[in-house]
Amino acid sequence: MDALQSSLRDLDAAYRGFFDAVSGKRRGGGRVGLPVFKSRKEKRQSVRFSRNGFRIRGNGKLNLAKIGDVRVKWSRKLPADPSSVTIVLDPSGRYHASFVVDVEPEALPELDAEVGIDLGLATYAVLSDGAVIDNPRFLRKAEKRLKAAQRELSRKAKGSKNRAKARVKVAKAHAKVADTRKDWLHKQTTGIIRENQAIYLEDLNVRGLGRGRLAKSVHDAGWSTFRRMLEEKALRYGRHVGIVHRTFPSSQLCSACGHRDGPKPLAVRAWVCGACGVSHDRDLNAARNILAAGRADRLNAPGGPVRPGVAIPHQARPVERGTHRNAADMGRKPRADGAAGIPAP
Repeated sequence: MDALQSSLRDLDAAYRGFFDAVSGKRRGGGRVGLPVFKSRKEKRQSVRFSRNGFRIRGNGKLNLAKIGDVRVKWSRKLPADPSSVTIVLDPSGRYHASFVVDVEPEALPELDAEVGIDLGLATYAVLSDGAVIDNPRFLRKAEKRLKAAQRELSRKAKGSKNRAKARVKVAKAHAKVADTRKDWLHKQTTGIIRENQAIYLEDLNVRGLGRGRLAKSVHDAGWSTFRRMLEEKALRYGRHVGIVHRTFPSSQLCSACGHRDGPKPLAVRAWVCGACGVSHDRDLNAARNILAAGRADRLNAPGGPVRPGVAIPHQARPVERGTHRNAADMGRKPRADGAAGIPAP
């Protein structure tokens, strides 16, 4: 009965989403179709139990209504009593129990460090303090194994049991790549959050890049997941994540003097400013410009300081505003040389 009630609540939410999309009330816009029946042929199946439909036994087993006790391999201890649990069967044949718990934010000690991050493909990320994160390319490294599994699947007769077994083998290979990537992203984002009070990123057009000739490398990088993890952990640990608008010319500006040197092809990895003669690494220069632009946006954000020289509140919500060329002269000490100036458009 509990699972049926959950299905009815999901159906109600689906209809509300559809009618809100038709009437233009849905947040974010976008088209939403009418809800459809869940097919038993779908590779991902799920069922949700509310508080009255499950309980955790003292021996670590999970008791589900109409199912009974289920053995669980716990990945971590629950921080609070869960309000619901969702059992998910993924395409690789694994069952997962996802609990909903209410936890309080765990603010970390405040730091003075701030960093700008330039994301890329040759190197995954270059930080404004000079640190470089190499691109692990998990999908590229697993391509040989994935191709072999796909060839084996293509040779099986449709509808046969052997084809079903081969499909699970392909799903497990892809799941291993996805799990490895997610684990790596968690470690990188946690380290960045712990070492910096504010992090600034560029708003990349990942959807557009994912339709181009570099689509496989873009999807393998997982930039959207990287940004989402940073924002979620910043909210939990009392940090700040600022997003610089995608039209900001981070690769065209000299971080030392602010001169706009014009667009450059991706093959150009280093260049010399035509105004001041400073030699720049393309990615490091872009990271420093992103840091300065993020600081300027944060300075102009609602809830920021009214007078120059007043400390910026750490919880100010970032919004798009005009940048100030001399933001570093308004009581803000730049983290690295050349990270202060942002030229007026």
